[in-house]
Amino acid sequence: MKVVVTGSSGLIGSELVAELTRQGHQVTRLVRRPPQAGEAAWDPAAGTIEAEKLEGHDAVVNLAGVGIGAHRWTDDHKRAVRDSRVKGTDLLVRTLAGLSQPPNVLASGSAVGFYGYESELPVTEATPRGAGFLADVVTEWEEATAPAADAGIRVVVVRSGVVLTAKGGALKKQLLPFKLGLGGRLGTGRQWLSWVSLDDEVAAIIHLLATDNVEGPVNVTSPEPVTNAEFTATLARTLKRPAVMPVPTFALNALFGPQMTQEMLLGGQRVLPKALELSGFTFAHPKLEDALRHSLGPH
Repeated sequence: MKVVVTGSSGLIGSELVAELTRQGHQVTRLVRRPPQAGEAAWDPAAGTIEAEKLEGHDAVVNLAGVGIGAHRWTDDHKRAVRDSRVKGTDLLVRTLAGLSQPPNVLASGSAVGFYGYESELPVTEATPRGAGFLADVVTEWEEATAPAADAGIRVVVVRSGVVLTAKGGALKKQLLPFKLGLGGRLGTGRQWLSWVSLDDEVAAIIHLLATDNVEGPVNVTSPEPVTNAEFTATLARTLKRPAVMPVPTFALNALFGPQMTQEMLLGGQRVLPKALELSGFTFAHPKLEDALRHSLGPH
């Protein structure tokens, strides 16, 4: 396949590009700096894109977006989170729809934040959207893909959970305190965590590009979500460290602000990957302890 990838320098995108290349596919990176060989330039904020370099590709994977948990949720950061996803996707999708040789499929990033943060019941792709900032952003992000579907491009919306890897993201941020024996559950620890290993995230995206009968939202999460308390205990056990210092709500509010604490840290979703499993995908790391041991390696 010839594949365009946005967000190719990110945690997921860099691994995806490496795996696609390893499998013999040809990758064109869509970048916001001066392009090199095998790259095309775009600037979502300015509304510019090198459309001619996107002609004739088989697939597009859209992973671009400012990190949601990278900073405290100020008004400016929330605006950047939304705009980087919605405006970027809108520019990309309208460009693809106008090509003389459009791709067959677009796999566009999304997140399980679509389901809100308050329910403890299992959710699938058939579950309606929830409430909150993340649900609002994800809904707009997904709606921005509509022009591609209208143009006859198969659109898959990849609703990812928390991607676990020691290379970055949520897991890397927790490693040092846990290794020092300072880890602990957040609040009550009863909130659900829908996670997926980085290997399975990348494999699922490639699987969805190649599986012609799948379209619409697809949850990319392990079939075995866990509570925060379970995650804490499993990570501590994997690292052979105690985890006896719970982090109280007031401390989280002071560090991250009430809204980010409520939606990202003390809220959660119990997401099941129904559509992905029905499509024939097999998880390499369905169980948390195995995924952590694979990611962390010897320690």
